[in-house]
Amino acid sequence: MSTPSLLILPGDGIGPEVMAEVVKIIDWYGDKRGLKFDVSHDLVGGAAYDKHGTPLHDDTMARAQKADAVLLGAVGGPKYDVLDFSVKPERGLLRLRKEMDLYANLRPAQCFDALADFSSLKKDVVAGLDIMIVRELTSGIYFGEPRGIFKEGNERVGVNTQRYTESEIARVARSAFELARRRGNKVCSMEKANVMESGILWRDVVTEIHQAEYADVELSHMYADAGAMQLCRWPKQFDVIVTDNLFGDLLSDAAAMLTGSLGMLPSASLGAPMENGRPKALYEPVHGSAPDIAGQGKANPIACVLSFAMALRYSFDQGDEATRLENAIEKVLADGARTADLLGEDGVTPLSTSQMGDAIVAALEATI
Repeated sequence: MSTPSLLILPGDGIGPEVMAEVVKIIDWYGDKRGLKFDVSHDLVGGAAYDKHGTPLHDDTMARAQKADAVLLGAVGGPKYDVLDFSVKPERGLLRLRKEMDLYANLRPAQCFDALADFSSLKKDVVAGLDIMIVRELTSGIYFGEPRGIFKEGNERVGVNTQRYTESEIARVARSAFELARRRGNKVCSMEKANVMESGILWRDVVTEIHQAEYADVELSHMYADAGAMQLCRWPKQFDVIVTDNLFGDLLSDAAAMLTGSLGMLPSASLGAPMENGRPKALYEPVHGSAPDIAGQGKANPIACVLSFAMALRYSFDQGDEATRLENAIEKVLADGARTADLLGEDGVTPLSTSQMGDAIVAALEATI
């Protein structure tokens, strides 16, 4: 087989800094594990606008469509706030998601034992937490028509339409069931079937897919508001949660804060399989471009590194190597290494972005 391709789009703000640490790790895998990638680099967001006058050049979009995986850093910054909405940095990211048809957004919420005290919940509630939220990303209320602000009589009315087809629900349900088979073999589907017709259809289709194709996976259903409560009450009851675009937006952000720091959270957005069997895929940390600390070496690279670990697992069928990388990060944290966002003890000197990357590479080195 040909060498798998990886397109790196560092983006703006702290994006290039955290991505530089990922490149160190990619190089380590090539040198020490014989895991080679055809790596190329390009621009997205404000960096692309500065050079091309657009947040995503057509040539970059074409390269993303052909790549086995895309790894993105972050986009945006205050210098671009004055731009027209159509060319803001975020439009580059949205174009990637839309044109690659990345319908399944994977948002893990994993709490490393060494960071359990950083959560706002009690340690015993979050220690060892490892759940995955699968959010439908390309339909639902954010895309449904009609939408807009209209005049009715003497007042304005805002309209957004929650709309799902059977096929849109079925494909994201399949993604969740497939993931569950590689994890704890449990899926909880969340909607509002008690008050929304789209929720009734969602529950029906998920149930049909389960009965026809995934009867070996344990399936439960929960109203999304009850799911939010249970995430705060006892999140370790869940393995994979599948839900729609709106509820997934809310629930994944709530789950993210169970772990204590946005600097620790990766994500993946997956689409349909390509001819080689790999899914269309975009991996990115959840955190933003953090322009207030850009260029200062303060950024935490772990979320971006964990995004690469997700690429190893879901795009390149290297689950053991993904686990190796995750374990190396856990070892670094257990040994007390901290970037500035993770400081909780007086007198602890934070590592720089580069130093944290070096520490992870050293921990990887110790595994061979």
